[in-house]
Amino acid sequence: MMTHPTRSTLGPSDPPFWKTMRLAQMNREQWEALCDGCGRCCLQKFLDGKTGKVTYTWVSCYLLDVQACGCGDYGNRTSLVPDCLVLTAEQIPRLRWLPRTCAYRRLSEGRDLDAWHPLVSGDPESVHRSGISVRDKAISEVHVHPEDIEYYAIGYRL
Repeated sequence: MMTHPTRSTLGPSDPPFWKTMRLAQMNREQWEALCDGCGRCCLQKFLDGKTGKVTYTWVSCYLLDVQACGCGDYGNRTSLVPDCLVLTAEQIPRLRWLPRTCAYRRLSEGRDLDAWHPLVSGDPESVHRSGISVRDKAISEVHVHPEDIEYYAIGYRL
């Protein structure tokens, strides 16, 4: 797992990289640091083909460590889970299913990071304390019968 640069690693007058760069300009370390570790993108979702509405569930990908909110095999995730998407700057504006709190989506929409984001707070636990993450909420798909996933639908938009 990568360590995220925090405000304390920046010089006192240096603006943070996410305020001075577009997503497409970021290097791999900066790109990965934007992930707040909430785990929301790893939740199972249903897409209504008629309306385009996405319904999230509390059921997570089997690779998600629901306590740490990190992928258990990040380097191999796309071969282990063929539907797992590698985000790119070009895709972000089209991925309306990304949570509204997602740093990639927020920056793509011209918004700043929230105060609870680990890059802003300097604390990787702030995302969990704020209630944004799926910690203590999600259940791994290994514990849910595929026919029962719809019973775990979330009644509100993430």
